[in-house]
Amino acid sequence: MFKKFFKGMSTQAPTAPDIPSILGLRLGCSFELDSLMLRLVTDDLVSNNIASTQIIQAVGLVELDGTYIFRFYTDDEAFLQVVATSLNDVDVVDVKLFHFYDTLDIADKNRWTTLLDKDIGQATYTLEQQTYQRVWTSLTDYHAPVHMLETTYDEKGETSQTDQFTMLFERPISDGQTESLFLSAEEVEETPGTLTRCLVISTGITLSPAQITIYG
Repeated sequence: MFKKFFKGMSTQAPTAPDIPSILGLRLGCSFELDSLMLRLVTDDLVSNNIASTQIIQAVGLVELDGTYIFRFYTDDEAFLQVVATSLNDVDVVDVKLFHFYDTLDIADKNRWTTLLDKDIGQATYTLEQQTYQRVWTSLTDYHAPVHMLETTYDEKGETSQTDQFTMLFERPISDGQTESLFLSAEEVEETPGTLTRCLVISTGITLSPAQITIYG
């Protein structure tokens, strides 16, 4: 299902390692972003004060219909997302750096249902007076959110799983680039029979591997 949202995908599906790693990105390492690229786009972005150097403190992996989504969570309230059709560097099809904009707790079950059935998959989404267009297409005006199950690994060696119901939007900025908006309605079973729900709003930019320098 998810592979239709990215071009050039294969159906290769190797077994994931215990702690995900790709492009040299791994738990505990750091990376540096191209400083010129940051200067050129910063004024156009909703996110600001993006750190040029970031340390990876946790790693997440989603396996979805032959697609692997790696998320490297950093000390800058951000995550570097790498989408690939296998666990090999040569099969990377998309790299984005997202920053967390807001997290909204959702305690009411009716509000949660409305979020999934009516809100998150609309054709447009407005944030800070900026209008983002939905990237994932649908035969109807509303697109049901895409479900992802993410397994996350932290520095303490602990793992956790989160059900995520997601949607991707974008808007044009300068130099033909775009700013992405990622909505993730997240659900976690904290204790047996007790669910914690929230909406995580993140904004991001698309990068090329050449714009990232990785340090061990």
